[in-house]
Amino acid sequence: MAEPADKPEGSLTESPDATEESPEEMEMNEIFQEKPASSHAIHPDGNERPPISHSVFGKIPKRYIVAFMAFLGFCNVYMLRVNLSVAIVAMVSNMSVEHEDGAVTYIQEFYWDSKLQGMVLGSFFYGYIVTQIPGGWLATKFGGKVLFGGGIAMTALLTLFTPLAIRGGAYTLMGIRIVEGLFEGVTYPSIHAIWKNWAPPLERSQLATAAFSGSYVGTFLCLPICGVLAEHVGWPSIFYVFGALGLVWFVGWWFIVTDSPATHSTISYQELEYIRQTIIVEGGVAKEGAIPWKKVLTSGPVWAILVAHFCENWGFYTMLTSLPLFLQQIFHYDLDEDGVLSAVPYLVMAVVVMGSGQLADFLRQRQLLSTTAVRKIFNCTAFVIQAIFMTAVAFTHDAVAAISCLTVAIGVGGLAWSGFSVNHLDIAPQYASLLMGVSNCIATIPGIVSPSVVGQLVQHKLATEWEMVFFIAAGVYLFGAIIYAVFASGELQPWAEGSVQYVLCSDEDYSEADKEGMIQDEEEEEDVRRETGDGKEDDKETSDSDFVK
Repeated sequence: MAEPADKPEGSLTESPDATEESPEEMEMNEIFQEKPASSHAIHPDGNERPPISHSVFGKIPKRYIVAFMAFLGFCNVYMLRVNLSVAIVAMVSNMSVEHEDGAVTYIQEFYWDSKLQGMVLGSFFYGYIVTQIPGGWLATKFGGKVLFGGGIAMTALLTLFTPLAIRGGAYTLMGIRIVEGLFEGVTYPSIHAIWKNWAPPLERSQLATAAFSGSYVGTFLCLPICGVLAEHVGWPSIFYVFGALGLVWFVGWWFIVTDSPATHSTISYQELEYIRQTIIVEGGVAKEGAIPWKKVLTSGPVWAILVAHFCENWGFYTMLTSLPLFLQQIFHYDLDEDGVLSAVPYLVMAVVVMGSGQLADFLRQRQLLSTTAVRKIFNCTAFVIQAIFMTAVAFTHDAVAAISCLTVAIGVGGLAWSGFSVNHLDIAPQYASLLMGVSNCIATIPGIVSPSVVGQLVQHKLATEWEMVFFIAAGVYLFGAIIYAVFASGELQPWAEGSVQYVLCSDEDYSEADKEGMIQDEEEEEDVRRETGDGKEDDKETSDSDFVK
């Protein structure tokens, strides 16, 4: 039996000692083109898999469909999180009321000062931080499908009741936002439980960042839509629209996505084998009670991830919750303009996140840079540029210049997501969900603290008060760049090696017909070797146990 392939399908890298494709490359190209190597494609329940569809949708590899559904999921995650940032501006703004006699008066629906607004905006994260580590642990036990989908669905359901909670007062709103945070807190840790099974090692960056980019596309879409809804329909409509969208997405997620390729009903045998063979090289899921907590918590690369995640989220959450307020207070934009301008940096960030994932994996596949070098360069470059442009915002009082600098500062942060956010899968793939839970727990602290800090600093709506907000963000980014440059690693850590076992497809997952098909494929592979001039025999005979590691 041929050794497990460690190249991504469709890799353009040629073998150094042969001009023709190796059998492994031919097999990967066959997978990529969806040309079945065998008719024996059996689902784990013992039934034959459906024949490969010739429709455009049927030819798309299922892991890309999973990535697209995760992308839409993260769109909803952030639309459900961000909507209050715009709604609260409308809720506390003066509204003009024209009377029958032509007189115009101004009223304020909610009399909440800046401190109370900061508490309301930060309340979501009190719940969000609590479920990060439990979410990672539960994902390792029960898989990511239920947690990721269920967390978003429950948040969406609660969002529908948010207008009612607002009528009950600020503290009632804070209560429902805390509960929303509890449910949404499991989403980031649980998605790594999906990628652990679905993402081949050299496709991790592009699949994970494609999904994560949904966060910024969601923010980009949410901010202007919220502004239009608040201005022309009324702020309660914001919560009804985005709550409904979240529930619609959940229905699609539930019926399309599975925790593992082995349990997907329409995946091709070729794609299933490609994923299994590439992932199996790096080991897999942890045994019961095998988490080496002492080594994890004293690991330099782990702390590099924790610090980088914290620093990125400090600047991100500061702008996410306060950018609409900044544009209104300093440059006096109305809600329509405010929503559009606040959204532009997140569109840039979404593009950068997706592009950086592709570039990072390209550099790794071509072996132009090591995984460690890729993670450090992308992460530290982002942080340094962000620090420079955050500082620039503090020194400019021109609207166009300030918005341009903020667009660069927020947008270039997308590079960092090909650094720290995928790094968990590099250093310990079997503990990736748990590590993401720990790092996102630490990284949630800025969501709690930064709105309150802004509320304390900006009490008189002065430009000089906002300068300090940007100086703090710049300093945090520089600190993160230094720590990540010194301690980060892209290599599998010693404490993550050894006592693990990965079983993507067990022996029971294949019927006798399927096993016979595999043997037939082995014989066909031998014929290919002879035809290409490679007459070397395999070092060992193929057996059923070769398909179970």
